[in-house]
Amino acid sequence: MPTVLIVEDEAKMRRLLELNLGEDGFTTLSAADAETGLKLLRTESVDLVVTDLKLPGQDGLAFLQAVKQLNAALPVVVMTAFGSVETAVEAMKAGAADYVMKPFSLAEMRMVIHKELDVRQLREENRSLREALGRRYEHPNIVARGSKMQEVLATVERVAPTNATVLLGGESGVGKDLIGRAIHEKSRRASGPFVKINSSAIPETLLESELFGYEKGAFTGAASSKRGKFELADKGTLFLDEIGDVPLAVQVKLLRVLQEREFERLGGTRTLKVDVRLIAATNRDLRAALEEHTFREDLYYRLNVVPIDIPPLREHREDIPELVKLFISRFAAESGKQITAIAPEALHVLTDHYWPGNVRELQNVIERACALANGSVLGSSDIRLDAQRAKAANSSEPVLPEGMTLEQWEDEIIREALRKADGNKSQAARRLGLSRNALRYRLSKIGIADDSEKE
Repeated sequence: MPTVLIVEDEAKMRRLLELNLGEDGFTTLSAADAETGLKLLRTESVDLVVTDLKLPGQDGLAFLQAVKQLNAALPVVVMTAFGSVETAVEAMKAGAADYVMKPFSLAEMRMVIHKELDVRQLREENRSLREALGRRYEHPNIVARGSKMQEVLATVERVAPTNATVLLGGESGVGKDLIGRAIHEKSRRASGPFVKINSSAIPETLLESELFGYEKGAFTGAASSKRGKFELADKGTLFLDEIGDVPLAVQVKLLRVLQEREFERLGGTRTLKVDVRLIAATNRDLRAALEEHTFREDLYYRLNVVPIDIPPLREHREDIPELVKLFISRFAAESGKQITAIAPEALHVLTDHYWPGNVRELQNVIERACALANGSVLGSSDIRLDAQRAKAANSSEPVLPEGMTLEQWEDEIIREALRKADGNKSQAARRLGLSRNALRYRLSKIGIADDSEKE
């Protein structure tokens, strides 16, 4: 079993954790201060650290930073007093894997430790992801011939057996709900319910009652009690789409469910316990929402345990022929027509399209083509794309300013993004849709120093 290092200056709490984790099968090491904890980390093999944030001498945040310098991949769970959420968020920013608020139950601590060890194992396996892509991953109704979608399915395979919370990102129409269902169907919860809810499709005033249910008389018209989505998803998975649109008041209750697995119905006083795995999805940049203070930092870190970004269709065009084949077989049967194939020139039109609406837009185009087609083979005349979008994609007007090369134009875009971000490179990277490392590489090409003054 894994080895857990406990760093806690209160002797009774330290001993209680030692005994409880020992009964759960863990090997434990313990230290009363940060200095002793660091000495143990240098000499012993440790799989996870549990530490108080308030320690004698070197405080918990400084200890956390020192741990990350020794081993960046080592998960650290911090303990903090109730009411010190801001400090806990600072610890998450510094690299903590999770936090628990004192006083906590020992069952909650064991659950957090098991979850973080599962996530660590997942991340270690993902280091060999590229080598593993020699194996072809498949799932019903998901086309993944290209390398980008193969990476997505490979991550699904690894995260599904764990209980880790998953945050799915990607543009509208990329198939986040299909990936969420694939995670559920490959998990230990596959026999349990898979409950979906789209927060943007429900008025803010009703979202809380939809998620958590309500008691009879909770509001005008509540003639009887009603179970919410969390209760319906007990022992299964809740897929919460458009998490970025959840109002702040509901975010507080979501955070509590993720931390403590409990809540009260609207208008109720009885605390309900649930065992639900949450898969959240968004087409928004939640980091930008953090800066705008429309999304809670502590909830973001609770959700962003295993992020999976699903690429837009234009970045895996090699999957379009198989997607078209799948949709033809589906919609030809529904329309009662004997459509068996698509002409090469029609397929060429589809692979050349930009697809701003992604797979959902392609599905709609094929459904319309099958409904209106006369023959057994879809031709170019059967493919009807959005006129304005198609015109923009096929426009013969130059896309670059006159006299500039593509490389010069890209350099100018990067400089402009830095100006708008007031030199903050992390913010500029988000504006450009780049990773921090990708921006660093481009900055080095155009001779801009990548100092750490404005991160």
